[in-house]
Amino acid sequence: MKNDYTIRQETKDDYREVENLTREAFWNVYRPGCLEHYVLHCYRDRADFVPELDLVMEKDGKIIGHVMYARSEIKADDGRTVPIMTFGPISIAPEYKGRGYGSILLRCSMDGAKKLGAGALAITGNIGFYGKSGFVVASTKGIHYYADPRENEVPYFLIKELDDGFLDGITGVYQDPEGYYVDEKEAEAFDAHFPQKEKLKLPGQLV
Repeated sequence: MKNDYTIRQETKDDYREVENLTREAFWNVYRPGCLEHYVLHCYRDRADFVPELDLVMEKDGKIIGHVMYARSEIKADDGRTVPIMTFGPISIAPEYKGRGYGSILLRCSMDGAKKLGAGALAITGNIGFYGKSGFVVASTKGIHYYADPRENEVPYFLIKELDDGFLDGITGVYQDPEGYYVDEKEAEAFDAHFPQKEKLKLPGQLV
């Protein structure tokens, strides 16, 4: 892909446009409607938010992509708390999906996370997409998702070492940072300030 885009930090002037982009990208994907734009709206004020990795992708003077990162941790079985990072939502405008922009934005942001000292990234996501960027099912590295029994393979809980060997000798449990859990009624009230869109129950949704 030719270099026809720019990636930069989000500014306050971008907030509403980015929240609408996030809403468009996730609407009716995992549930009727979506919560991701409200998660983003609330997260920018949290202490575990990483402003250096709050990035937008622009093309032809328009924001077509966005990603945000948060500091997170693994509760290791030996009693240690191992600091890592997570990210999401990562959004690409629907008309630009499937053209490689999401992978470009992801790789750029992961490079930034490594420079900030993150040794690994943990996420819940689709291995079909994230596997192309080096993510593996986290249980294969001895890291387990808090909501599932350890003996279960959780195909959507993924991890990637940014420093080779960072997870050597570490087993434990991971839980999403508190900021990813939002009140659905508050999210509904926030969504009412955006253009009306129809919520649909579709095959493949998680909720």
